[in-house]
Amino acid sequence: MNLAKSKNQPVTWSVATEKSEWGFVAGTLLFVLVVTSLPYLFAYLTTPADKQFMGIMVNVPDHMQYFSWMRELTTANLSANKLTPEPNAPVFFNLLWWSMGRLAALLGVSYAVMFQLLRLVATTLFLVLAYRICSWYFADRLMRRTAFLLIVFAGGVGWLLVVLKYTVAGGELPYPLLVFVSEPNTFFNILAFPHFIAAALYVFVFDLVQRGQQRRQLKYAVFAGLVALFFGWQHAYDLVLVYGILGFYTLLLLLRDRRLPWYMLKSMLIIGVISWWPALYSVLLTSLDPLWKDVLAQFANAGVYTPNPLQLLILLGPTFWLAIFWVVKENPFRLSGLDDKTLFLNAWFVANFALNYIPTDYQIHMLNGWQIPIAILATQALFFAIIPLVQKITRRWQMGWSRAGVQRAVILGLIILVIPTNIYLWAWRFIDLGRHDYPYYLTTDEVSGLGWLDGHVQSDNVVLSSMTVGQYIPALTGAHAFLAHWAQTVDFFNKSDMVGQFFAPTTTDTQRQKILADYSVDYVFYGPAERQIGQFDPNSVPYLQVVHTLPTVTIYQVKR
Repeated sequence: MNLAKSKNQPVTWSVATEKSEWGFVAGTLLFVLVVTSLPYLFAYLTTPADKQFMGIMVNVPDHMQYFSWMRELTTANLSANKLTPEPNAPVFFNLLWWSMGRLAALLGVSYAVMFQLLRLVATTLFLVLAYRICSWYFADRLMRRTAFLLIVFAGGVGWLLVVLKYTVAGGELPYPLLVFVSEPNTFFNILAFPHFIAAALYVFVFDLVQRGQQRRQLKYAVFAGLVALFFGWQHAYDLVLVYGILGFYTLLLLLRDRRLPWYMLKSMLIIGVISWWPALYSVLLTSLDPLWKDVLAQFANAGVYTPNPLQLLILLGPTFWLAIFWVVKENPFRLSGLDDKTLFLNAWFVANFALNYIPTDYQIHMLNGWQIPIAILATQALFFAIIPLVQKITRRWQMGWSRAGVQRAVILGLIILVIPTNIYLWAWRFIDLGRHDYPYYLTTDEVSGLGWLDGHVQSDNVVLSSMTVGQYIPALTGAHAFLAHWAQTVDFFNKSDMVGQFFAPTTTDTQRQKILADYSVDYVFYGPAERQIGQFDPNSVPYLQVVHTLPTVTIYQVKR
């Protein structure tokens, strides 16, 4: 992947060019933010009078987990796990949600408003950073813009599975994971998972390392270490990517130059010493604390792992195909003659591929940020192999196309291939939200009931309900939920069964009282979602006392 020198030099912008380039980035940013805001606007504007849109439109359990942390960290520096009924000490820290909680308190706004603010800030920073990195690899403006647009909009070819769903698959989406995995999909993350966009800002470490290596100034390593430390306290998994990719790059430098790469060795030491503390904290938290050890062990409950390499061809689509083609064509084993930036790009792509399959339950998070080197490599393949080939074909067939015309046609063709999945994901939000149903909406009575709990529960109280309501209880009331999250609720499947048993009319009072006593349940929330589980009437038993009533919701206090 050794490009011609004129094509591979970092760009130096004039004032006029800088304004033009950042105008393009700003225009793309504005377009993406407006488009991804439309489903939220639709949900708020079409909410029926008896419902309330809760501000989240994908993966409610995980988001409400984050907002529980945000609530707890608003007034404290450590949070307990409120998504499980077991008593546990406040030992958890996350810098992102600590910051969000403090800022929310300062501004006096809700978690839903802070979620939108996170979308705005994280998207802005990531798009600026992505274009900055593209500028390192392309002096040509069209190539920079192409790579940038692929980073932002490429969504794989999962749309082919959607076509199968509505044609030969009988309405069932085959391999849904290949459509809905969000980590390497910038647009989907901006739409629904802004914390992944915030986490992907760890790639700023790589930008600083490259610039420091070019200038041979270790102060950049210090800055990179501080950036890694900052993001490590938000998403410690990303430190695996930072250390793994930089370590592999250092190894390639050693093999290429046949001498120790002292600058990178010193940089790695500096970055590691500064930033390893969040990783140490995470290891200690999940190995020494029994409850958090159980939480980590339940990550397998999601059943979500990095798709196998063949399935990655669908998940990541044509940009990934082109990246692989370019890596193979340029011979990844030929290191001599490669400049540092090209070597780093190789290291990033190859090491990240390997790290996607580390033997952990959270391996899929390693895909986050990989879209950047994939898009850059795909753009190199597009402009230095595919476009010249198409030009030869058009000349041979005497089609009369200009070079610019060929470029436009090829780029447009690639975009047509990579963007439909994201159009589907975006359009499906309107269909999903248009149902005005759980889990994205609660009834106004349910919201009022949660509001009553917020004003009456103690921080160590436990509330039993359906998971539909339970996932909201920690964030909106500050109490412990009996059942709230597939990983954070300890012994999740047994507790799911217990909730079903509790609301089943055939369960004996002795069995119900045992559940209440074993987990020190203080309140029972009974509304429409609980009635869907079973027809048990809490008014019929003496050990539950009505403390708050609404037309469709009743809250009971457990009599000890």
